Amino acid sequence: MNIRNLIRSWSTKAAAIIVTGAACIASLAAIIAPIPKKKKTHSEWNDYGGGADQSKFVDFKQINKRNIGKLSLDYVYSSGDKTEYYKFNPIIVDGIMYVLAKNNSLVALDPATGKEIWIHTGLRGITQRGINFWQSKDGKEKRLLTVFGNSLQAIDAITGKSILTFGDNGSVDLKEGLDRDPSLFSRATPTSPGHVFENLLLLGSFPGEALFSGPGHVRAFDVITGKQVWIFHTIPFPGEPGYETWPKDAYKYGGGANCWGDITVDEQRGIAYFPLGSPTYDYDGSDREGQNLYGNCVLALDARTGKYIWHYQTVHHDLWDYDISAAPQLITIKHNGKKVDAVAAASKGGYLYVLDRETGKPIWPIVETPVPASDMPYEKAWPTQPIPTVIPPFTKHVALLSDLSPYFSPEEKAKWSARLAAAKSAPFQPLSDKYETVSIPGAFGGANFENTASNPDKGIVYVLFSNEPCIYQLKKVDHTARSAMAARAAAGKNAYTLSCQACHGADQAGIPGNGPSLLNLGSRINANEFKLLVSQGKGRMPAQPHLDEATISAIYAFLAPPVRGSNVKVEPIPVSGPVVADGPAPMKPVNFSAGMKDYPEGYTGPRSEYAEVKGNGISVTNLLTPPWCGIACYDLNKGILKWTVGHGTDPKVGIDGLGYPGGSSNKGMVVTASGLLFATSRDGHIYCYDADNGKKLWTYDLQRENPNGVPAMFEKDGRQYLVVVSCGPLRDKKLKEEDVPRGYLVFALPKKS
Repeated sequence: MNIRNLIRSWSTKAAAIIVTGAACIASLAAIIAPIPKKKKTHSEWNDYGGGADQSKFVDFKQINKRNIGKLSLDYVYSSGDKTEYYKFNPIIVDGIMYVLAKNNSLVALDPATGKEIWIHTGLRGITQRGINFWQSKDGKEKRLLTVFGNSLQAIDAITGKSILTFGDNGSVDLKEGLDRDPSLFSRATPTSPGHVFENLLLLGSFPGEALFSGPGHVRAFDVITGKQVWIFHTIPFPGEPGYETWPKDAYKYGGGANCWGDITVDEQRGIAYFPLGSPTYDYDGSDREGQNLYGNCVLALDARTGKYIWHYQTVHHDLWDYDISAAPQLITIKHNGKKVDAVAAASKGGYLYVLDRETGKPIWPIVETPVPASDMPYEKAWPTQPIPTVIPPFTKHVALLSDLSPYFSPEEKAKWSARLAAAKSAPFQPLSDKYETVSIPGAFGGANFENTASNPDKGIVYVLFSNEPCIYQLKKVDHTARSAMAARAAAGKNAYTLSCQACHGADQAGIPGNGPSLLNLGSRINANEFKLLVSQGKGRMPAQPHLDEATISAIYAFLAPPVRGSNVKVEPIPVSGPVVADGPAPMKPVNFSAGMKDYPEGYTGPRSEYAEVKGNGISVTNLLTPPWCGIACYDLNKGILKWTVGHGTDPKVGIDGLGYPGGSSNKGMVVTASGLLFATSRDGHIYCYDADNGKKLWTYDLQRENPNGVPAMFEKDGRQYLVVVSCGPLRDKKLKEEDVPRGYLVFALPKKS
């Protein structure tokens, strides 16, 4: 269909989109209490992402542009093991730093020296990205709230011991309370820690992205009792707003529309902003005709009650896995001569959406733009998508032959030229089984979790991004048979071939540069750790959300045949120091049931019968001209992209400023009041940029690949520190493991004599 016809098609549907596609504005007076005076913030890194607003901004000026060259390693707190996938964001509260180390132990430290205060060992399965901190108004009671698989638990922040009065003997089953039979879905496991607001823990989930994955409803729990206080159905029930944007029975079988990324809270207004992901199945939406609210939305809720305030949907009827997972940034800008409180959300689709914080109304026009239709049977792709008109995108969106990487060899260029010529590439081009589709960015590109930061009072937003294309093609599969087979260990070989073999080899011995050996896996990792690793990712390996627990269990059974399921015994690594407890509170056994195997009885609508050939496509990180990874700085007082720099260096090319291909995944930033921007890179370095112009001011070589997690910054006894976790493999194999720091590296200026 040409553009003129697409516009004509769109005009007939304009009325419906105005009703359901734009942000719905609620009456705030009845929902939100008067705004109290703004309290001092950004003086302590007391939450995942720094604080409630997730700005990663600190009001510190000791380290500045004049003395940054003197910043050096002050001390190292060793992780105490050989684990390579710690993604932890340390928090520092009341002079104590909490980290994950020593064979998945939670450790309380003196942040100025690294001296251990207490160690709670044996916390396998703990959420890897961080924890939540809460304290009573008088400061006498302090709690750490975290998740183990489907279990929400609380640990005393003073003693380090599990609080057994929380929930049922110390545990809350997160599969309960979702208003769907828990036996019909595999997991309700969060991958990010959530956020504490007053006496509530706001929590999302990672239910998976396969067909019949669980619902992504968002909830709040009482931090003292563990009781579920409220729930908001992100797949609406009958009678709820948005129900009409799905088929009538979708609330019974639809999955996803979940918050697996970074929750942001406006503490003064009591508004929580949830960045929501796509509905499932990601790439075939035949069984979910409509816009699919609240998938791919910035969702604003009353943090105390869960009551709806507004939403803005960034992708209608998502077919590309274009989640919003990066933290929405709360900023104050000057617009049309007035100060405006806004929220800026960066998506995996490569666009920045800037909205009024109280109403969800776009600050600048966002236009419903005609996009290509699907040629798949029963697939009704939405005819338009909302594209910002003033705010420039931070990634490319079309794969042109003229834009192929200049660093390809003639043979590589010829191969990719032929492949692109036979494929289709356009913004929001639906997938097909007849040809390949090149999406830019792909599902692993754009802005991902942890990839946003800001100087909130100045209206400046920073986005760490990847120009990472994905090549997709659909194939018809029998989901019902596949789900039934996945429950048996014999299906593991098939699942391994489909999802793992390309990186780890047919013989499981690994492929250099792609994936490590998986031989003797059972002696190195148990089934629960394997499930966590596959679902959340590790090092170079991205998360595999399309694999449900039954499939992961089957793959593990295939790779570790002497032992089965979750009963693998791994010899614990001895932990020395002030150990106060071992293991989490008691919780229900892991259930690897296959969940739903078919649509509800009486369902007569179209079925999702197609899956992406490789599961999540083929990611080609260096396909196009650089930068392959970069940092974009937006001045939202003017609505401009102020500067962009390539972030990291690809060792294969060796030219600074091109960016490390795929380098934004699991990476974070810190912004200071002194005008500095710190960011980790997949190339194994920490970089410091001038926050005003992007000029590189300082670099530190960690000598290890892929530092994960969000850096943190804090002050103690008048001294400012930067802490970064680095546990990856050595880049230079000639170096000795014992000669390169592994763990939490803490930087500071030299002490004054």
